[in-house]
Amino acid sequence: MSRRAEEVFGERAAYYAQSPAHADPEELRRIVDLVRPDGSERVLDVATGPGHTAFAFALRVRQVVGIDLTPQMLEVASRIALERGVANVQFQRADVARLPFTDGAFDLVSCRRAAHHFPDLEGALREMKRVLRIGGRLLIEDRSVPEDDYVDETMNHLDVLHDPSHVREYRASEWRAMLERAGFRVMSESFLVKHRSISSLTDTADPADAREILRMIELMSESERGRMNIDVVDGQLGIDHYLVLILATRAGALERV
Repeated sequence: MSRRAEEVFGERAAYYAQSPAHADPEELRRIVDLVRPDGSERVLDVATGPGHTAFAFALRVRQVVGIDLTPQMLEVASRIALERGVANVQFQRADVARLPFTDGAFDLVSCRRAAHHFPDLEGALREMKRVLRIGGRLLIEDRSVPEDDYVDETMNHLDVLHDPSHVREYRASEWRAMLERAGFRVMSESFLVKHRSISSLTDTADPADAREILRMIELMSESERGRMNIDVVDGQLGIDHYLVLILATRAGALERV
């Protein structure tokens, strides 16, 4: 993750701890249910932030290690662990580009709502594979874009304005290709669409960038607004957001992916 991302998330640590989109218990339960842990797993949660995903898995696995580059995020996560009395989670500062763990140390690696900030995602995937045992699993949930060039370009532009640490939201097809190149086999994949208020893009943006987001939307043609599903519901201007949820497994040395 870039130095800019570390600065941005340091400033927003308290916000992410309370963010309904990141702390949604139903969504977290759905993610853990997809993995169906048996209780024996050792889990690495990459870019854990305030620990939402780490705590969700801690209820059903043996141990969770949550890593993040942002000290403020780790402070929040550690405080929550203490308040909740969660003993099987530990948090430490680490970079996904150089994970400080031995080969095959984990049964599961999770990474939620973070990969679109990684400057070298393919390198990060290779590191996540390295610390997984053969047959271990990788869970990815991240912002995404559909297979539509206009929506892809526009949504990524809007998100750079929303958060300058943003690198790219990838299409599901790009995710499949990257995972296969890194040595994973995709077990399941789902593509989700959530209609959210435009304020989800503007509220935490720099004021000048927030104005540019609104200007871009105002200048869209009717056809372009339709492709982005921009409309007014209950007096709120809204736009579609896209998520991809992928469960993959680390292939063995002799297996093709």
